[in-house]
Amino acid sequence: MDFNVRKLATDAGIFFSRAVQFTEEKLGQAEKTELDTHFESLLSRADSTKNWTEKIYRQTEVLLQPNPGARIEEFLYEKLDRKIPPRATNGEILGQFMLEAAKEFGPGTPYGSTLISVGDCQRRLGGAHRDFLQTSSISFLTPLRNFLEGDWRTISRERRLLENRRLDLDACKARLKKAKAAEAKAACEGEAAPDFQESRPRNYVLSASASALWNEELDKADHELRVAQTEFDRQAEVTRLLLEGINSTHVNHLRCLCEFVEAQTVYYNQCHKYMQELQRELASSSGDIGCPDSLEVNSHGVGSPTDPSAVLPLNSPSPDADALQIEEVQPPASGTRKAKVLYAYDAGDSSELSLMADELITVYTVPGMDPDWLIGERGNQKGKVPVTYLELLS
Repeated sequence: MDFNVRKLATDAGIFFSRAVQFTEEKLGQAEKTELDTHFESLLSRADSTKNWTEKIYRQTEVLLQPNPGARIEEFLYEKLDRKIPPRATNGEILGQFMLEAAKEFGPGTPYGSTLISVGDCQRRLGGAHRDFLQTSSISFLTPLRNFLEGDWRTISRERRLLENRRLDLDACKARLKKAKAAEAKAACEGEAAPDFQESRPRNYVLSASASALWNEELDKADHELRVAQTEFDRQAEVTRLLLEGINSTHVNHLRCLCEFVEAQTVYYNQCHKYMQELQRELASSSGDIGCPDSLEVNSHGVGSPTDPSAVLPLNSPSPDADALQIEEVQPPASGTRKAKVLYAYDAGDSSELSLMADELITVYTVPGMDPDWLIGERGNQKGKVPVTYLELLS
């Protein structure tokens, strides 16, 4: 191998000079060239931009893909420059399971037909989620990653180069300072009267020679300082321009953030639309499949309790279908309780008992009855009453 020994020695000397300067600055034994206030402000703003961009980028990744294993897999595919294989979303997987279950249970059954409706909705929700992930990755994540892996790396490289130029400049200043002190000392020694008792004024000749050498060293140090100052100023200007470009980065990230919000808006609007359509579909067929009335869109106010039948699963029989004959029900010998009515309730059919708020009634249960309902009595009136409307007292 062909080594350039001279270049190697020069680089080693520069590295050693920088290390000495850096150490002396840390120990307080050397002066340090300080950057102006505006430049320091630009550096602080750039560091803050980098740190917060990195945090926002990482957390957005977690939001879009909560599974850390999937994130690692995608990262490896990107590093290997390979296409990421398509992956079904959780909604699409759930919808597929529901559709397959409906085939086995029978699509003509109430449970099977409902599984088909809900499964199809889940698949559409999963597809909307997939589109949202792709849009957000392109419009938001990619620009942030490009800044961190591109622009910021360039800024960091130029900042390191500026720091090296500063160390070289300060080292040149220190050498010039030492050369001036030595030259002044040699000049003072040269002004001393020579000893003419000797055949040759040796001390006078040596002092003149030393003064000439230090003059030469002073000129060399001054030249190196001018060169170092020029390189430092040029690098400072380059770095300053890059740091001022952070303002353009903020403008670009602002545009990307607005696109991300727009993608979220479209996604959640689609989800809301799909769920409303599913609610209407289930509510329209609730009489056939026994779905709760609470599936009807805007069927209840915020402050009113939901219909107790809403807690029934889709495959459970509704209270209307209960074969229990209320007039034949007899109260048990023990187990009756008093209950206070919390909300007014209008009977849905002849088997139920209408209630008035704050009244007291007697309630009890019978074997085989739905646990969400009780038999209520008020004088000679008898009927089923919802548990959620009552406060049991004894």
